[in-house]
Amino acid sequence: MAQSRDTQTIKVLIVDDHPLMRVGVAAIVDGRPDMTTVAQASSGEEAIEQYERHLPDITLMDLRLPQMSGVEAIRSIRRLHPQARFVVLTTYEGDEDIHQALEAGAQGYIIKGMPYDSLLQAIARVYSGGRFLPVPVKLALASRPPHSELSHREQQVLDLLATGNSNKRIGELLGITEATVKCHVSTILMRLNAVDRTQAVISALQRGLVHF
Repeated sequence: MAQSRDTQTIKVLIVDDHPLMRVGVAAIVDGRPDMTTVAQASSGEEAIEQYERHLPDITLMDLRLPQMSGVEAIRSIRRLHPQARFVVLTTYEGDEDIHQALEAGAQGYIIKGMPYDSLLQAIARVYSGGRFLPVPVKLALASRPPHSELSHREQQVLDLLATGNSNKRIGELLGITEATVKCHVSTILMRLNAVDRTQAVISALQRGLVHF
């Protein structure tokens, strides 16, 4: 006879590109009698493969991964498995990082460096069907300015802006006119409440709109 969900061991997949981080998190998880690490992955692509192979109850997902990001991996898995449950475990604290992760389908969000009890609480809470957002995460999310969404093209312009490209060069790279780039930059400044390009990039970095 199958065990009920309440008495079942929670199967956890750990996704992080740092081996020591994975080992440390696995030790915390496996130290609990009601939890077990079923697999580890070092990339978004590998996370998808391991999810399909093990069908974990909870996936602990870092956001900063090589090539495919953690957010992209969450979206990819949830397209095939809408019931999949995720707790983000990351260093990213920006309101946009949090917003994107939750929009993708994460139900918990933990900042690396928080007490490990928070991680165990998050796993248990999300497993039981709830959400887990610690106070610092809630405050960051609450600080997200209204109407600050960027379009795909605006995000492309911002990414190139952040790496020091001129309007002319951005236009060449994106195949649009310099005048169009200027329009996008003006919109970006308005949405980020910035007075110039430098302030816009600083704000974007703080909020998690761009990463270096």
